[in-house]
Formats: sequence, structure tokens, C-alpha cells
Amino acid sequence: MTRASPPVAFAAAVLAIGFLSAMDAAMKTVSLDYGALSALSWRALIAIPLVGIAYLVFRKNWPGRRAMRFHLVRGIIMVPMSFLFFYGLTYVPMAQAIALAFIAPLIALLLAGAFLKETIAKRIVAGSLLAFAGVLVIFFGQTQVDLGREAFIGSLAILVSAILYAINIVLMRQQSQEAGPIEIAFFYFAIAGPGFWLLALFVGLPEYPATQIPALLIATAFSIVGMMGLAWAYARGEAGYLSTTEYSGFLWGALFGFLVFGEVPSLFTAAGAVLIFAGCWIAARSAPVDHAMETA
Repeated sequence: MTRASPPVAFAAAVLAIGFLSAMDAAMKTVSLDYGALSALSWRALIAIPLVGIAYLVFRKNWPGRRAMRFHLVRGIIMVPMSFLFFYGLTYVPMAQAIALAFIAPLIALLLAGAFLKETIAKRIVAGSLLAFAGVLVIFFGQTQVDLGREAFIGSLAILVSAILYAINIVLMRQQSQEAGPIEIAFFYFAIAGPGFWLLALFVGLPEYPATQIPALLIATAFSIVGMMGLAWAYARGEAGYLSTTEYSGFLWGALFGFLVFGEVPSLFTAAGAVLIFAGCWIAARSAPVDHAMETA
């Protein structure tokens, strides 16, 4: 057994966010043709048996009551959080969507201090504020372009999703103390998956994405890898420290937005990205956090 250092956990979280950003691009591809609910519902249907087999093979025992409570609460929150984000993503560029979502780490910092009793180092706060200043620069640049009413509604949906994601970050830290990455991924899909299909009772059955199966499979694979990577990282680093890695998502989002959709970042976007990168670098150089989690 060796102890993972905070920088290793930080790097793992950044890489996991890269996989999730690639998943966002694949999910946007499906959502543009078939809608966000269809993409989420069919992704879950594919993922449940895949992750379920891995969980049944590698599990050591069934989760206790405390772990199940975290699985249940986080799975329920993920339904509106995911739907609102991917709904908004169909109407705004990836870089802008992720920039708007960056309110989540700042809220998570406050929640981590209030509910997890974590000490938030001044360097982490400074890095987060600098990164958030980059987000404001990007958002100001986006306001100079009239994207229409649908883009405005989509932006509001992403902001609400970001608030739910802040709660999710804190829950992820607590959940990762009770369960391993495979278990967390399995119960996410096992709980949130049926939740997406239950929405069909109100909006109709999600359409089968017949022409986007490759994109759906890619989204499913990257979702599983990214989710397990974050679970591994959050088991080895405090939520306040690792929440800052969320800002790297903008750089990933800008990259995949350009490669997949030809979205070219503006000068405001480039300037904001520099501030975001600087903020992440400052936060990553924080003093190591003492915790009891160990890696095999």
C-alpha cells in the first residue's frame, strides 16, 4: 500500500475531466440529432450491463447503509443535473457551456468548508478566483454575440446544472470514502439510468439514436472511464483542492469543440483560458493535504 500524493490525485482528476469532456462532445453529437434525453437514456441502457458485470466480478461485498445513501442521493441529483447540462449544450458552444458551469467549483469550495469541515487554503481560493475571472472574461466575450433566445435558455439550464454539480462534487468526496470507482460508476447508472427513462412518462419515449450509435458507444466508454477516474482522485484528495481541476474542463472543451464541431474560440476565450490555466496551476501548488486514504 502506497499513499498517493495530492499532485498525483490532481493530475488524475484533470485527465478524468479530459475523458468527460470528450464524452460531452460525443453526447452533443447525439443530442443535436435526437435530443438530450435520448442520448442520456440510451447511454445508461448500454452502460448498466457493462459496469454491472465488472462490479459483480470485482466487488468484495455489498455496500453498507451509509454508502447506499450516498449512491441514492447522488444518483437522483445526477438526473436533472445531466439533463439540464446536455439540454443547454445543444444550444451553446462547448467552450461557453463549460465556462458557465465553472460556477460549480466555487460553490463546492464553500460547501466543502461548511459540510466537510475542510480547511480551504488561501492559495486554493486565490487560484479559484483567478480562474473564475477567466470565466467572466469569456462570458463577457460571449455576450457580444447575439446567440438568440434558445441559447439564453440553454445558458440558464447550464447554470442550474452547475449548482447541482457543486453539490455533486461534495457528495463525490464523501461517496469515494465509502466505495470504490467501479461501485460508484455502477450505482450511478443503476440509479440515474432508470431516472432518465422515468422522465419519458412526462415527455414521451426517447427516440432510438439509430444513426449515432458509434458516438453513443464512445460517449458511454468515456463516461465510465472519466467517472471512475474522478472517483479514484476524490478518494485521495480533498474536495476543495480537487474542485479546482474542473477549470481544466474549459481547455478540454475548447479543444474538442474545435476538433468535432469546428467551434473556434474567440480572443476573449483565449484570454480567459490563460487565466483559467494560471488559476489551476496556483491551486495545484498548494501544500499537501493530510488524509487517511491510501492506494493499492
